[in-house]
Amino acid sequence: MGNENMAFENKRQVYHYEPAIPPEEAIPKQYFAGFWIRFLAYIIDLIAITAISGIIVNPIFRVMDLSMDTSFFTTYWILTTVVFLIYFILMTKFFGQTLGKMLFGLRVVNLDRTKLTWLTVLFREGAMRFVLKTIWPLYVVCAFTPNKQGIADLLESTSVVHVGYLELDEKWTNGAKK
Repeated sequence: MGNENMAFENKRQVYHYEPAIPPEEAIPKQYFAGFWIRFLAYIIDLIAITAISGIIVNPIFRVMDLSMDTSFFTTYWILTTVVFLIYFILMTKFFGQTLGKMLFGLRVVNLDRTKLTWLTVLFREGAMRFVLKTIWPLYVVCAFTPNKQGIADLLESTSVVHVGYLELDEKWTNGAKK
């Protein structure tokens, strides 16, 4: 009976299967982008999204003389939210980074060094970005996690890292970088 308890105590407690990453394969801590640089990149992205909405959505509403009310679930709010989500989804899927992340040398990567899939990007940048847009204080979570991961990162096993470190790391040359 003593051996059974010992074996139970030594097992890793997880709620879903997640294979352990060997230390030599793990991403070093200094690669992860912190809260403030991610926040500044997000501000740049919001400026870009505002410009895109100003070019695409606003003229339609002005020509049709429709109300540009920004309260929840108005037509204008829905269209600007769609532009917001499409921007993050397409930029992250095709480039691994948004304009703000490009400016600050950041990239979204899977922790297991595989390429980002559509499902991962749709959940991380679509569903979770919508939740975080509505409950914006949840963005602060990445300031307090060990690998600087936000809620979407924790759920999808992704993180935002500094591109410069990845380029210097030969392990990434044929992995998630491309």
